[in-house]
Amino acid sequence: MLHQSLPLLCDSKIADSILLSVSHFSNNNNNNSIGSSRVLDVGLKFSKQSSGGGSSGRGFSSKAGVKTTTTPNVYGRRAQESVVEQEEAPQKLGFKTFPGQAFPFGVSQVENGINFAIFSQHATAVTLCLSLPHRGKSERTDGGMIEVALDPKVNKTGDIWHICIEDLPRDDVLYGYRIDGPRDWRQGHRFDSSIMLIDPYAKLVEGRRFFGDASRKLSKFYGTYDFDSLPFDWGDDYKPPNIPEKDLVIYEMNVRAFTVDKSSGLDPSIRGSYLGVIEKIPHLLELGVNAVELLPVFEFDEFEFQRRPNPRDHMINTWGYSTINFFAPMNRYASRGGGPRNASREFKEMVKALHGAGIEVILDVVFNHSNEADDKNPFTTSFRGIDNKVYYMVDLSNNGQLLNFSGCGNTLNCNHPVVMELILDSLRHWVIEYHVDGFRFDLASVLCRGTDGSPLDAPPIIRAIAKDSILSRCKIIAEPWDCGGLYLVGNFPNWDRWAEWNGKYRDDIRKFIKGDSGMKGSFATRVAGSADLYRANKRKPCHSVNFVIAHDGFTLRDLVSYNFKHNDANGEGGNDGCNDNFSWNCGFEGETDDHNIKALRFRQMKNFHLALMISQGTPMMLMGDEYGHTRYGNNNSYGHDTSINNFQWGLLDAEKSSHFRFFSEVIKFRQTHGVFTHDNFLSENDVTWHENNWENHESKFLAFTYEILLVCQLNCSSCIYCFLL
Repeated sequence: MLHQSLPLLCDSKIADSILLSVSHFSNNNNNNSIGSSRVLDVGLKFSKQSSGGGSSGRGFSSKAGVKTTTTPNVYGRRAQESVVEQEEAPQKLGFKTFPGQAFPFGVSQVENGINFAIFSQHATAVTLCLSLPHRGKSERTDGGMIEVALDPKVNKTGDIWHICIEDLPRDDVLYGYRIDGPRDWRQGHRFDSSIMLIDPYAKLVEGRRFFGDASRKLSKFYGTYDFDSLPFDWGDDYKPPNIPEKDLVIYEMNVRAFTVDKSSGLDPSIRGSYLGVIEKIPHLLELGVNAVELLPVFEFDEFEFQRRPNPRDHMINTWGYSTINFFAPMNRYASRGGGPRNASREFKEMVKALHGAGIEVILDVVFNHSNEADDKNPFTTSFRGIDNKVYYMVDLSNNGQLLNFSGCGNTLNCNHPVVMELILDSLRHWVIEYHVDGFRFDLASVLCRGTDGSPLDAPPIIRAIAKDSILSRCKIIAEPWDCGGLYLVGNFPNWDRWAEWNGKYRDDIRKFIKGDSGMKGSFATRVAGSADLYRANKRKPCHSVNFVIAHDGFTLRDLVSYNFKHNDANGEGGNDGCNDNFSWNCGFEGETDDHNIKALRFRQMKNFHLALMISQGTPMMLMGDEYGHTRYGNNNSYGHDTSINNFQWGLLDAEKSSHFRFFSEVIKFRQTHGVFTHDNFLSENDVTWHENNWENHESKFLAFTYEILLVCQLNCSSCIYCFLL
């Protein structure tokens, strides 16, 4: 922290070498302008990197003599050692500060310098921590951070703390905050000023640069910014595909897992990266899909399971459902360990290339919880330490404990006005800056809960997303359930905009094709567009996102190969993962050399795929199902950075003559015939059901005909359409 009294830090000789010029203003708590400054010399504290050990190799270098002091933190625990550097030749840093401005949140470049602004309603003290690049050097060595205490009489407007610093570099600055406040857990507070916190509005996040680098397992994460790079060149002829929702064929995929395997044939430097996806666009085009739904690409920590001894400490988070920051692209998906700035640029290159191929980009976003875990084993990196009571749902009737509707220990307080604006700002950022086409919201029923966790009929955040002008062209898809039992399939608040993952489609299609009794009517309803769920107001069949397989659960091959989950490798004694898989192993559990069983399994996979592609609604398939990927019965493979999750390109080549060709041709058949993509729900003129035995629960036969209306757009009287009419 920046102390106003130098003797608290060091003697006067040392102080001469570490002076900071800061502004001095009258006590105006409502100043929202940057203002003019008057120089006031105060002590500048250099602290050893306060966010813990295992630095990513970026910090503030030390020189000459070092004086070490140790102070207890606000909870009485021994704080990390702080370091004050004594230069051989005293040198003033000479930065000038201004009160700054409250908006926009995060870091912004203003006329007078670099502005920092952060919200914390309950904080009593905020300290900005900075690490500056060395002139002429590309890397920092492990060392200290500059800490600048914000004066609440000068640097605070309402609940927003802010400061502007002149002459800071325009890029390559690492920053974070220390924040103090009430220590009453029963009131929902979790302040701890010994922890450096990531700015929720940081547009880039620095950390370890290579995915799964065990030598940097405990490295910390910092906000950073880039005002120096030229704007990304999207090209003069660039335009997004703007594919109508009813015409989408979605391919759910993981950026890293798609190309990280050696069998991808890519240069090792781009395997598992955004650039790797670009190299495999020809495969997507050959398959026939026109939209990719990317598993989380916001910054996350793949080593989160390895922070302490536990049954899962052998695992690496490869799915990414544990967000650190909602604005920054995952920096370890950059090629060659390029870091956050390159990650941002390469993500844009990926989007541009996909759009150029006519493929839309939908992001799987996780606004139901964060990476900060629970109260038993917390990992405070941002929201928890900034203002836990605002950012998370807490139960004040139960000693301020965190509510857990996400199954991950915490639940974001999505309908609090500040959190709601954070979510909206994040979504707008990804649309404006990265040109994405839509979002799939993980456990979206959490977003339908009030600040106390109770369900809301008209959740403000859901309405705001549906009505937002910047998001108006985006596809918005809900996973309409959560881990607290709020199951909203067919009843998700929608404002005629929201589509839904149709979980009832998945279950009914699985049951019918594996041969369950009494499922024929339900199967017909699902194939026809689930009108029982979605024919309300102005909703359309495309608002049903149909899927048989998704990232969580069995792969398509495992669905026809296993009756039971086999999750022992996850370290939870087989207690994780869903038990209701509605699967059938075709006569043998797991892998077999029996040719008859294998032939039946491949036929069943084709049945599932065909049913999906002839159904009204928006189809979604999973990466790898086009060649029959197996996870060997693991239906919850989130923690395996191995062939269990990684696309096996060699197996694709082996199946291209049969299985893959069938999958590809069925997708293209769907896209060629408009009878599968009706704008509205089917009427009796659109389909003929060749069936008079609906009540027979043992009947497993169903036949129907889609009626094709042939229309010549020119009314030319000479084409085949006009001839037939």
